[in-house]
Amino acid sequence: MLDWFFRSNGRKRVIDWLGLDARIDSGLASAWEQAKDRYDAFSTFFARFRLTGWKRGLSELISEALTLGVGGLAVLYMLAIPALTEFDESRITAGKYAVTFVDRNGTEIGRRGILHNDAVSLEEIPDHLIKATLATEDRRFYDHFGIDIFGTLRALMENARANDVVQGGSSITQQLAKNLFLSNERSLSRKIKEAFLALLLEARFTKDQILKMYLDRAYLGGGAFGVEAASQFYFGKSVRDINLAESAVLAGLFKAPTKFAPHVNLPASRARTNDVLNNLVEAGYMSAGQVYAARMNPAHIVEQREQQSPDWFLDWAFEEVQRIAEGKGQYVLTARVTVDLDMQRAAQEAIVNTLRVTGVHRGNPFSGAMVAMDPDGAVRAMVGGIDYGESQFNRATHARRQPGSSFKLYVYATALENGYTPRTIVRDASGSCGNWSPRNYSGGGGSGRALPLVDAFKVSLNTTAADLSFKVGRDKVLEMTQRLGVQGVRRTCSMALGDTGITVLQHTAAYATFANGGRLTRPYAILELTNSKGEVIYSHDRDEPEAPRVIAHKVVEMMNQMMLAVVTEGTGRHAQLDFTHAVGKTGTSSGWRDAWFIGFTGALVAGVWVGHDDFRPMWLGGQGVTGGSLPTQAWHAFMSVVHTNRNIPTITGLQPHPAQIAEQQRLAELKRTDPSLAQAQMAHATQKKSSIMADQTRESLRRLADNMRRAANPTPMPVSTLPPATPPPEASQKAGEPAARPQ
Repeated sequence: MLDWFFRSNGRKRVIDWLGLDARIDSGLASAWEQAKDRYDAFSTFFARFRLTGWKRGLSELISEALTLGVGGLAVLYMLAIPALTEFDESRITAGKYAVTFVDRNGTEIGRRGILHNDAVSLEEIPDHLIKATLATEDRRFYDHFGIDIFGTLRALMENARANDVVQGGSSITQQLAKNLFLSNERSLSRKIKEAFLALLLEARFTKDQILKMYLDRAYLGGGAFGVEAASQFYFGKSVRDINLAESAVLAGLFKAPTKFAPHVNLPASRARTNDVLNNLVEAGYMSAGQVYAARMNPAHIVEQREQQSPDWFLDWAFEEVQRIAEGKGQYVLTARVTVDLDMQRAAQEAIVNTLRVTGVHRGNPFSGAMVAMDPDGAVRAMVGGIDYGESQFNRATHARRQPGSSFKLYVYATALENGYTPRTIVRDASGSCGNWSPRNYSGGGGSGRALPLVDAFKVSLNTTAADLSFKVGRDKVLEMTQRLGVQGVRRTCSMALGDTGITVLQHTAAYATFANGGRLTRPYAILELTNSKGEVIYSHDRDEPEAPRVIAHKVVEMMNQMMLAVVTEGTGRHAQLDFTHAVGKTGTSSGWRDAWFIGFTGALVAGVWVGHDDFRPMWLGGQGVTGGSLPTQAWHAFMSVVHTNRNIPTITGLQPHPAQIAEQQRLAELKRTDPSLAQAQMAHATQKKSSIMADQTRESLRRLADNMRRAANPTPMPVSTLPPATPPPEASQKAGEPAARPQ
């Protein structure tokens, strides 16, 4: 039998299978034995580290501590990320610019920045001022790492004992971090951010540098930032020359400059000064005898004329100056700005009076913001909060809040661009997007009834707005917001209901595009910027490009007609003015956390936001605060005051208001009887960017306004004829990400 394992002519090449098997078995056995030997050697080596008794317990404790430490570091890193996003190097280095601000008439209205040629160094600041500040604000400043743990515990004990907030636990570094980067909201998240930013400042700067920044940047009332400016304001001299009593006054202002400012409340200032002198003794910095003379001879306060600095506006204008001057090599500058001081005062009063008259400011304060601008973007007034002395965080420019239904402007404008008209028939219904379905303010998911587009807009139906965004395409809505200058909007299922935070400044500027006929509105504060030699290095009229048209004229007309319906028949009735047309849109975010009204006349655009800094719901009289209540009331109060010139341009797409017709008839009659006076009034009314309240003619304008009111006899005006009803255009519905957010 042939053996197929054999090869021809070679029995010697027969494969030795038995030998091969023996070698494999031998190799495996040898490898196993070597592995066991090595394992035994390894075990024997580590056996010497085997612990028992108290040593084992200590080892377990250290092991658990390391495990918890690693986990804690991971948690700390997660908590630090929001704080790191708030860190802005430009807010620290802003001191390289020294800017003097003047109004349109050349009158100085404020300053920002630090002058290099006479900046007061830390060594020149009196020792008793530094000691008074440390004794009152942070006695362990040079001993802690940015967070004073012992000081915080002591403050907690004192506050618990007094059942009130009588001591603050924040270190000077934490206070500096808050002043530079954060708002004044009382929330755990803000305190966590503050702590991490304090650690970051301690890592970047020395103790002396931090103390110097604190003394230079703190707001001390009267529009004064830093101890040098405050010393000049209150005592009429440099901080280098102040005595102990005056130092105690300044050190007492860090906590609450509005409350303890001597020119505002002298008794409270004297009591606070006495507390500072007590702190100096308690901290061991001075003896009772050394402070006795300061007690007996209180600081003499220089009489100040009433001064209302437009601080919110100047803070933003200073940011604009830095942006414009970047790379020009010029640091000592004079900026002529757009602000109108009368309008600024009226805006502040409208916000404060509207919110504080509710009586809820005790322990549960509403916050608010307002921006007013000409249709071309010249900002005339800006309010960033209730009290600048308590918080310098500018909610008009830096707070991103959900706009709620005021966002529907972008949705409906997109629909008008894609074939809809105000009379197009739509339904109070919407399909779902993922697992999300819109619900109306009343709580229902829509009645399904058919109605014109303008009616759905004026009563702010969420279902119709969401359905429109699906049909015309959310990408088109997103493109509309970007075209109008609104940044950061996300493409979500509920984007039509305003679920993305935007700033009051951007939102108001977007509405201004419809006020000026469809040209892009870029908000601006700087008219002209000159250097220390008087050379003009920037002029808005010269250096800024012409605003492009971003919305078709026909779309602007239809959108303005729909916004008029909101004010005359819809959710914004409180905004109606008896002397001209007012148009706009209300907005309320989910849970009554944000309330808005953005609107305009033919001469002025204004946006109002009301909310809590910590995003709590707003309740008033047992009901949630909506955009049709407090924001609309504040808007109306402001607009009623600042329109002293009744010769107001007609809003694009609307018929002239009866009061405007009466004013034109009055001017025509005046031209016939007194041509020179008529010409002067008409020139003032048509002067570029000056149609509202010039400082030099304020009193004469008020008298003129009285004459206008007597001459005008307003009667109800019908809404402009709207285009005929048309069926909705065909559009495909797109799916998107789910997001739960009712109105």
